[in-house]
Amino acid sequence: MRSSYVPVRSDLSTRGYCSKIKQFIIEPMNPIMSRAETQQQTFDQQRIRRAFDRAAESYQQYAVLQTEVCNRLLEKLEVVKLSPQLILDAGAGTGAAIPTLFARYKKAQVVTLDLSEKMLEKANKHGTILRSPQAVCGDLERLPFADDSFDLVFSSLSMQWCNDLNAALLEAKRVLKPGGLYVFTTFGPDTLKELRHSWSKVDDEDHVNRFIDMHDIGDALLQDGFAEPVMEAEVLTVTYDSVDQLMRDLKAIGANVTANSTAAAEAGDAYGANRSEKVSGRKGLGGKSILHTVRQGYEKFRSDNVLPATYEIIYGHAWKPVAVESKNLPNDSQLVKFEPR
Repeated sequence: MRSSYVPVRSDLSTRGYCSKIKQFIIEPMNPIMSRAETQQQTFDQQRIRRAFDRAAESYQQYAVLQTEVCNRLLEKLEVVKLSPQLILDAGAGTGAAIPTLFARYKKAQVVTLDLSEKMLEKANKHGTILRSPQAVCGDLERLPFADDSFDLVFSSLSMQWCNDLNAALLEAKRVLKPGGLYVFTTFGPDTLKELRHSWSKVDDEDHVNRFIDMHDIGDALLQDGFAEPVMEAEVLTVTYDSVDQLMRDLKAIGANVTANSTAAAEAGDAYGANRSEKVSGRKGLGGKSILHTVRQGYEKFRSDNVLPATYEIIYGHAWKPVAVESKNLPNDSQLVKFEPR
């Protein structure tokens, strides 16, 4: 079996092991100041972890869109001239990207990182005796790795769960080697717009998470010191017979946790998956009445006898600059060059 070494941050302490999954606790540190406007919403990371732990068994069966987006991001790497030795799959989930990363970069070691231990256990099954991913349980906003560790950071549909966009971007840049590549996908503002509209008929609460605009992410990449950022967007539509099927699918993949949600929402009520009276903060409106209102609101979108669920997919990539020392430059100045691709 090939041995490997992943540099770990010196300010982290190992909490323990779960199967082959390394798990870390982050020591207290100074907060990273955001230089771009981020989502005005807060996720409870422990609830997200539990939701994805519960969904690990069913995730691959229901994550059709997530798998498709991952494959499309992998296709975009085909035109990039890159020979990475160490790859970070940040927010790896059940490891959909691992077989392609292994096949394309035959000499690279792949490290999978996810908030959910159960997801990482599924991801580990993509490995063999001769080659397997090294799994680490951790947070995108505080990566447990040393500076300048990875040649490629790959992240598909994970950024939307972060509370601080800039923290996630700065961490990705920090762990990249100079000249390293960061590629990612996330959801844009039009994602699940039909479901958001339908819930607006019930109350003014956020039953569907809000997502950052593509241009704001591109601006943040520049502000955080990335080079040559490229942003793209496309709209994918998944169709359902009923809104209930959509909400069940969201719960089945662990995506039923909304920002600022309560324990009731964690159990599935955020999108109405459990038909609970706790779905809404409005007293006197029962769960059945709420879902009836949501269903009626969604029916206006029915076309060709199916209901659409819109997903705005944002693709991005950017490089970590390579600084070059130069003489005769003004104080606090430096030249920056970019590695040829």
